[in-house]
Amino acid sequence: MMSFWLVLQQLALIIILISTTDALNNNETDHVSLLAMKSKILDPFGGGALSSWNESSHFCNWEGVFCGKRHKRVTFINLRSLGLSGTLSPHVGNLTFLRTLCLANNTFYGEIPNEIGGLYRLEVLALQRNNFQGRIPASLSRCSNLMFVRIGYNNLVGTIPEEFSSLSMLKEINVHENNLTGGIPKFLGNITSLESLIVSNNLFGGTIPNNLGQLKNLALLYLDQNQISGMIPSSLYNLSNLNVLSLAFNHLHGSLPPYFGNMFPHLQLLQLPVNNFTGQLPNSIGNLTKATMLTFNRNEFSGKLTIDFSKLVNLRILNFNFNNLGSGDFDEMHFLKSLTNCSSLETLNAVRNQFRGVLPDFVGNLSSNMNFFTLDSNQLQGRIPPTIGNLVNLSLFSLNDNKFTGPIPSTIGKLQKLQRFSLGRNQLSGTIPDSIGNLSLVNELYFNNNNLEGTIPSSFGNCQKLASLRLEQNNLSGNIPKELFQVSTLSILLNLSHNHLSGPLPSEIGELKSLVALDISNNNDLSDEIPGSISSCTSLQFLFLQGNMLRGSIPMSMEFMRGLQILDLSSNNLSGQIPTFLEKLSLINLNLSFNDFNGELPLHGVFANSTSVSVYGNDKLCGGIPFLQLPRCSIKKLNRNFFSSKRIYAIVGASILGILILISSLVFYLRKRKRVSTTLELLPKESFVQISYGELLNATDGFSSSNLIGAGGFGFVYRGVLDHIGDVAIKVLNLVNPGATRSFIAECKALKNIRHRNLVKIVTCCSSIDFQGNEFKALVYKLMMNGNLEKWLHPCQETSRLEFNLLQRLRVAIDVASALDYLHYQCKPTVIHCDLKPSNILLDQQMVAHVGDFGLSRFFHPEMGISHHSSSMGVMGTVGYAAPEYGLGSEMSMKGDVYSFGVLLLEMLTGKRPTDLMFVDGLNIRIFASQVLAGNAIEIVMDPTILKNDIVNGQRDNCLIAMVKIGLACSEELPQNRICMTDVVRELQQIENVMCK
Repeated sequence: MMSFWLVLQQLALIIILISTTDALNNNETDHVSLLAMKSKILDPFGGGALSSWNESSHFCNWEGVFCGKRHKRVTFINLRSLGLSGTLSPHVGNLTFLRTLCLANNTFYGEIPNEIGGLYRLEVLALQRNNFQGRIPASLSRCSNLMFVRIGYNNLVGTIPEEFSSLSMLKEINVHENNLTGGIPKFLGNITSLESLIVSNNLFGGTIPNNLGQLKNLALLYLDQNQISGMIPSSLYNLSNLNVLSLAFNHLHGSLPPYFGNMFPHLQLLQLPVNNFTGQLPNSIGNLTKATMLTFNRNEFSGKLTIDFSKLVNLRILNFNFNNLGSGDFDEMHFLKSLTNCSSLETLNAVRNQFRGVLPDFVGNLSSNMNFFTLDSNQLQGRIPPTIGNLVNLSLFSLNDNKFTGPIPSTIGKLQKLQRFSLGRNQLSGTIPDSIGNLSLVNELYFNNNNLEGTIPSSFGNCQKLASLRLEQNNLSGNIPKELFQVSTLSILLNLSHNHLSGPLPSEIGELKSLVALDISNNNDLSDEIPGSISSCTSLQFLFLQGNMLRGSIPMSMEFMRGLQILDLSSNNLSGQIPTFLEKLSLINLNLSFNDFNGELPLHGVFANSTSVSVYGNDKLCGGIPFLQLPRCSIKKLNRNFFSSKRIYAIVGASILGILILISSLVFYLRKRKRVSTTLELLPKESFVQISYGELLNATDGFSSSNLIGAGGFGFVYRGVLDHIGDVAIKVLNLVNPGATRSFIAECKALKNIRHRNLVKIVTCCSSIDFQGNEFKALVYKLMMNGNLEKWLHPCQETSRLEFNLLQRLRVAIDVASALDYLHYQCKPTVIHCDLKPSNILLDQQMVAHVGDFGLSRFFHPEMGISHHSSSMGVMGTVGYAAPEYGLGSEMSMKGDVYSFGVLLLEMLTGKRPTDLMFVDGLNIRIFASQVLAGNAIEIVMDPTILKNDIVNGQRDNCLIAMVKIGLACSEELPQNRICMTDVVRELQQIENVMCK
């Protein structure tokens, strides 16, 4: 018996020794694995975060490492938010006691290693907010204890592995913000332990699986921002434990059943925006007593809103924007009565519905916590109730685009926390109350397009946070108070146009040093001179003073307003000579029409472009470019006394000197012509059809203005018909412009050998002497019957909007991208266009796009670099389209063309020029377009013309988003971050395949 117990004791001792040895060995395994992990981690703080991971202490004491007390094995790694980068080492799979791995909120990249499946004790995997790529490893299914998978905000692709169906303890799957595809996997409905399913912002398609209704423990269901279609399956209404149901930004349709609100007693957050839901909102929504947020915006809900919200005492946000709610009943807005019981309500948005009737007085009884209240674009009428002044915590209050009448209540002065206040486009009357000056925090204030009268209150001077003010299209009168011009925060827009303001412009106008756009046009009674102090408005880009009675000359001090892009002084009584400093400003549009200017019109800068300058109605002007058809400036008769005997010798001497200069100039001119002809001889004559000056003269009826179809900085374009060729466009160079000859040579060289379907076809380059002995240069192209892209994107106000749908725009984009890809990668040498913009893209009869105007193009030779046509290049391209690095002196490059294409593509989608007036205060076309990727409505950002012409297969929004992404990828600020045109062509063609299925 004793021997038996002795044997047992010996066996126990052996087992303990073996366990101790294994523990020591496995301790060493953990040690080695951690060091291997460290070797793959990049620490931007020079070892600060992981400085303790060294041999001077036991690894259980290293930062972020936690061990079990018994065996000293690693059980928990927490390196969250340490700014780390690098990859995750496969050695992590050797930490077999690990229960929690948290690397969240760093910038790890690369794939999640398959070896992670060896962590069979793992319960929590938290890798969210990194840059991990590749697929979700199916090997994770071997981690049978796994409860929380948090891998959102990465760049993962593929599907959720079907092997996950074996993870019977799984409580949370969070793959938010990746690039996962396929449908929502049906097997997820079998993981009955799930409490949270978050698959938002991926590329999941298909329908919502019916068996998700089996997840009785589910509390959070986020399926938003995918491509899910179909209806909400009835089984989903079995999920009575839901706290969150988010289906926003999908393609779901159908109506909500009458019992909808009775099925989710615990629901706090309901998000249904940006789908295609229809029908009436069920009254049972009033039974969602735990709700804090209800959002139904951007659907097609309709009918009378009869929900009783009085039991929703926790409700904070209620959003009905962009639906068809409304019935026309007299008590249309009575639903607001029940909302007065929602004491936590902060946001109420009902923009763009069909609400009619009046805004009742009890609106003032809404929650004192209200800070956002918008009812824009409805059909509300009657007065604005004075009780609105009770909502003292409002920061945004907007009733734009309704039919409100009566005065602006003086009680608005109580809303001292207002930051945006908008009553524009109503029928309000009376005066602007002086209490407006109490709004000391307001930064946007819009009262435009009403019937307001009286004077502009001087109390506006107290609004010292005001950045944008619109009072245009009213009946305001009297002088402009100087206090308004002393609001130094005005930086975006001040619009006082189309009123009856009178008197002079106060000299205090110069205090608006940060203002970008000023419009005081069409007031008729504004008089006196333009104050010289206006030159202190150094940030002004857009200045509109037309339609007044301003007199005197253009102040010479305006020379210092170097940021001006648009200046309109038309229809005034201005006089004197037009100052030449206007040539030096960065003006893209100058209107001086219908004044009393005299003297010679300048020739350079904005004056060289007939489409950018207007001087009609100034009968005393002369000179200028031929297109403006002004009379030649006459030579003044010399005074008789000029020829007094005392001056004869001086005149003779000057004449001799003049003759010598003339002879020298003639010699220089002839040599220059020889150089030019030598340069042109580089172009083989057999490359082009030979056409004489006389033939071009006949083809255009003597270059008749009736055949003029365009003009630019370097010349004029005429329509003509040539024998054996047909319709042509003839670009006649304006040789007064010093860059015209260089442009001519550049274009001829660029087009002499290249042939591509999407490039303009040049017929010939002509360089000769016309019948008057003048030098003549012209380029002849095949005529493009549909003009340029500019007129399709931005038609003149006089013409109706041209039909230009999304598929047409996509195909134009593919054409242009194909042309650039050809120029960049298939031409020898490479051609860089340098001036891609809508006016340089021509459309033929079949709406096929052709890239033209190679006057600024450059050749790139790998062994020689960029070619230059002159010693002084300057910045290439056009403002808004030219790559930012060009402004810093960088060489022209293919990446510059890519940038221009990106801006062009965004312009085609948004309908906004990159120089649009709205792009101020840091906003630009990239930021504006990118809003569609951040969840904001496509309808706000995209060109309305596109949205009216939906794609048959319902892929419009997905295609728009994909195209915006390409535009943004092309127009990255850093050249090295831009994609190449080959990839652009491929991705655009993939979008076309989707649209044309």
